[in-house]
Amino acid sequence: MVKNDIWINKMALEQGLIEPFEPNQVRKGNISFGTSSYGYDMRVSNEFMIMDVNAKVLDPKNSVNVFKLVTVADFIEIPPNSVILGKTIEYFRIPRDIVTIAFGKSTYARCGIFVNVTPFEPQWEGYVTLSIANTTSLPVKVYANEGIAQVLFLQASEVCKTSYADRKGKYQTQKTITQAKI
Repeated sequence: MVKNDIWINKMALEQGLIEPFEPNQVRKGNISFGTSSYGYDMRVSNEFMIMDVNAKVLDPKNSVNVFKLVTVADFIEIPPNSVILGKTIEYFRIPRDIVTIAFGKSTYARCGIFVNVTPFEPQWEGYVTLSIANTTSLPVKVYANEGIAQVLFLQASEVCKTSYADRKGKYQTQKTITQAKI
């Protein structure tokens, strides 16, 4: 079952599901963020990792030194046909009976930006590392501190036997943009 705005607000305020938390949907001149009817529009921070232009290959088993960290004031321009990494402003704490799925915001999708976010597994917590891909032949701006993707919270019919925290997942409690790990 998809959880609604009432549940999201309650869990954020009582259980720390999302911090910092915006109980309303903020739009005024922004790419929207905050609570929607059946989800939460999370924001991208002003920290990004961009690929080193001298890198010869991107290897998911060894991506150290392929990306470099940059901090921006207002936006980052993603070059054509490129991928950058970002992280959310919000820190998430997922209950044991919840799994999430997330989708990039339609505002960015209409500009050729695709945001990949893997599911937040039961009892995962941390800042979300985002893969942000520009699929166009033009540079595209991504605005810091504004909406980037919507996360939906799905409640399981039964509680899982082994949670992400139980198996000590490699991305548990990540605080920074985290490159691929094995």
